[in-house]
Amino acid sequence: MPHSTETAAGPEHRIRGLILDFAGVLTADPRPMHQAWCLAEGLDAEAWRNTLNDHPEGRRLYTALEVGEIDQATWNEGTAALLGRHVDPVNLMGRAWSSVPVARRMVALARAARTAGLRLALLSNSFGLDPFDPYRHAGIWDLFDVHVVSEIVGLAKPNPAIYQLALERMGLAGEECVFVDDHPVNLPPAAALGITTVLARDEDAAVAALESLLGPV
Repeated sequence: MPHSTETAAGPEHRIRGLILDFAGVLTADPRPMHQAWCLAEGLDAEAWRNTLNDHPEGRRLYTALEVGEIDQATWNEGTAALLGRHVDPVNLMGRAWSSVPVARRMVALARAARTAGLRLALLSNSFGLDPFDPYRHAGIWDLFDVHVVSEIVGLAKPNPAIYQLALERMGLAGEECVFVDDHPVNLPPAAALGITTVLARDEDAAVAALESLLGPV
């Protein structure tokens, strides 16, 4: 269930900015699609998640990809080798992610918020931009006034500096913004800057929480 911090903006700090994570917020939960992809590749259903999160080298490669220390093509090569000798490294990230659907209600709310005059920022820990660009694939890149993507800026959530950078680029105070992310660890640094936070576990509930915070948009 989404959770809003106690730092919700008061009358003197009307919400003027909406900051959104990408995967799991602007997309559906990617895990079922990744499990299906693994099975289609002849892998265990949890191979993707286990390799990226639990394998020491897999975690190192993904962390390096997030902040632009390696490019996606290099990550594809290294991670394919960890998944199995039979796994083709060509466009590995794109093949695993291309079937993850967009979160249509969240995107519609974001579009309405921008039309209503709010400034929108994408605040995303990247998983590479080339050869597969997940943001343009999902059709959401042009929705935002500001893009703070970890690969481009060399910082990743939950580093407090990336949230401060987002606020600076938006030209807004923390108390004027709402931030939505699906990982609890990414919320406290935003809240420390006065940003109202929403934990997104379910699209409908997250949209309802934003509608309550933002009012009619």
